[in-house]
Amino acid sequence: MKHLLKGGLVVGGSGPVRADVLIDGEQVAAVGLNLDNMAQQITDVTGMLLFPGFIDGHTHFDLDVCNTTTADDFYSGSRSALRGGTTTIVDFACPNKGESLRHGLELWHQKAGGKAACDYGFHMTIDDWNPDIRRELPAMFDEGISTFKMYMTYPAMMIGDRDMFSAMEALRDLGGLAGYHCENSGVIDALIAQYLSTGDTGPGAHPLSRPAAAEAEAVSRLLRLAEIAETPVIIVHLSTAAALEEVRAARRRGQTVFVETCPHYLLLQDDVYFQEDYSQAARYVCAPPIREIGNQAALLYGLANGEIQTIATDHCSFTLQQKDAGRGDFTKIPGGLPGVETRGLLAYSLLVGGHVLSVGQLAQVLAENPAKLYGMWPRKGVIAPGSDADIVVYDPKADTVITAEGQESRAGYTPFEGFQTCGSIRSVYLRGSLAVDKGVVLAGSHGKYIHRDCPML
Repeated sequence: MKHLLKGGLVVGGSGPVRADVLIDGEQVAAVGLNLDNMAQQITDVTGMLLFPGFIDGHTHFDLDVCNTTTADDFYSGSRSALRGGTTTIVDFACPNKGESLRHGLELWHQKAGGKAACDYGFHMTIDDWNPDIRRELPAMFDEGISTFKMYMTYPAMMIGDRDMFSAMEALRDLGGLAGYHCENSGVIDALIAQYLSTGDTGPGAHPLSRPAAAEAEAVSRLLRLAEIAETPVIIVHLSTAAALEEVRAARRRGQTVFVETCPHYLLLQDDVYFQEDYSQAARYVCAPPIREIGNQAALLYGLANGEIQTIATDHCSFTLQQKDAGRGDFTKIPGGLPGVETRGLLAYSLLVGGHVLSVGQLAQVLAENPAKLYGMWPRKGVIAPGSDADIVVYDPKADTVITAEGQESRAGYTPFEGFQTCGSIRSVYLRGSLAVDKGVVLAGSHGKYIHRDCPML
């Protein structure tokens, strides 16, 4: 059955256009006017903005970390994503040190297959580097894995500068791309030891032990390695003005650098860690931490000027009971925040409502840019003939308030409790099927694995 969404504004990277969208099966068949006679079903979306389905390129579902497992698996996490307008996520497949990339990929397929409500792909984490891992890389591309991740901190995951440089060169030769978690591990370890030795063990020590300069130094070092390797890179979850300055310096040298940030770095300040109530403070522990006042303005400026290409969530959810493990030792608080359900609302409200970005620019950072960067364009990230009919119907006049009540995430809380939005999501279509209607998730576990091509750089 052909289905027409009639009367809305179709939003793409170049801006909104008044047009109707004809859906045929799982794909967009036509975008234009006077299409009524081609449809068997018509839905009136007058006054609505029709965005391409949002893409979250940074989630952690069903991840074992810090002696526990994230609250959201692929079932609850993907339903949470859909409710927030995200029709495709790219999660991180994380083999442990000593395990093969193949093992990590098979494990993540087991975690997601038959559970995901939205479409999904995987980045592959490289936390070992040896001839066997190098030989596995071409097979990962054959399996639709064209993007990878490396850590510059966390002993269980980091591989060091020498191996990271060698991996950069190998990925460059294959046409792949890696994102990097940039913090100086040695400085962090030294500061953690200092705070614990003086009895400063509460959540407030977390941001103090991971200062902005530790991120900026790691970004600078990474970009110099990438300069030598002659390869583009992605800086994931960039949180500081100082780190963004390092990116600008690299771009002045002629380097290609992509930057991702997250809603919590745009909206929250580090005073959240210094509340007297442990539970109130511990819920915000993540890495990099939420930053001091002033960084938010720099990141917003970076978004407005196109210096930051994507907004993802780093969704890594834990319940408050799980966060309670760090009483008496802040290093044992599982690090991460829920966010995949609120990203679209927050981004529209802060950036469009706050006159930082146009709706077209918002479509770029939430859909178009990640689709291109992660090898899904033009199947994803655009409303155009032949693309998947992933569509977010946004009502700019239906303001709401974000609360934990009723959310699909199993975290049990939201860092943005009480946030007043500009508008809300009326409905979400995933490959032509109505997946969310007035906040109710209708989709079953029919998400498809997306075989991704090499990035469009």
